[in-house]
Amino acid sequence: MSVGMPLIVALLTALAVVLFFTALWVLLQRRDPVEQRLNAIGVRAVRREVSSMAGAAERYNLRGLRRYLAGFGLGPRLALELTRADVAMTVAEFILIIAVLALLGFAIGTWRVGPLMGLVLAAILGIVPFFYLGMRRRRRLRAFTQQLPDMLTLLVGALRAGYGLNQALDLVVERTAAPVSTEIGNVVRAVNLGLPLRRALEDAVARIGSEDFNLLVVAINVHYETGGNLAETLEVISDTIRDRLRMLNEIRVLTAQQRFTGYTLATLPIIVGLVVYLVNPGYIGDLFKPGWVRILPITAIVMQIIGFLFIRRIVDIEV
Repeated sequence: MSVGMPLIVALLTALAVVLFFTALWVLLQRRDPVEQRLNAIGVRAVRREVSSMAGAAERYNLRGLRRYLAGFGLGPRLALELTRADVAMTVAEFILIIAVLALLGFAIGTWRVGPLMGLVLAAILGIVPFFYLGMRRRRRLRAFTQQLPDMLTLLVGALRAGYGLNQALDLVVERTAAPVSTEIGNVVRAVNLGLPLRRALEDAVARIGSEDFNLLVVAINVHYETGGNLAETLEVISDTIRDRLRMLNEIRVLTAQQRFTGYTLATLPIIVGLVVYLVNPGYIGDLFKPGWVRILPITAIVMQIIGFLFIRRIVDIEV
């Protein structure tokens, strides 16, 4: 313990210094306000090596870290995920949070038990931001999909009333709630800045990641090329999406018990372990003593994660 305590103090001191200078650098750096506004609506002033991910804002700005992440293909991918989750954070800041949580977990685990527990806790805390990001993205996509039929109904009514497509999109922005109003508002602002409507809608598809919205954009693109009654086409798409959402909601109701069972089985051992540790620390502490016995909690954690992922996969029924 006498050797471990100086190591913990050194790690925490180094972490505090890094956080201080990083925060100072972020606050003092000068950013181009025009590029920030373009990035906010998914239009990049300079389209670089990630042009295949059109519409994803270039949300990482530490040059060294950006090159390192781009070399592994993580920078553009994380930028797209942050955009889809509507997290106002750059990739560099997101990676920094992961590093801080991992170092904190390693320091606490090493201090309380040992280096092996520190590595396990660092891995767990390092994965937490990715779970949060995925949860935010799925929740936002679900909310957007639920609002999409109402948006199409409003769009069809505006087109039949004699509005043009751009005017109908303005009406959608005024009459709908977020996230539909936010994303369609980004499309309208991009068009006002001079981007073609088709390009702005394609950028929105990449930014949102919704297959249903992609169907709408394909219908609009076909209308531009071949003509026809766009209102009738959008009405058919709206009915199709409504039927699909009704089936998805029925499936969610039928699989609610299984999903709840998965969450219960994943969290119950952790809660019981924490309660037992608070009541009798020595009883649980035997599992983390030096030697082969440490394999037991590690194996249990891995099997819990695998079981939870299997349950999630079983109840994830695509429509």
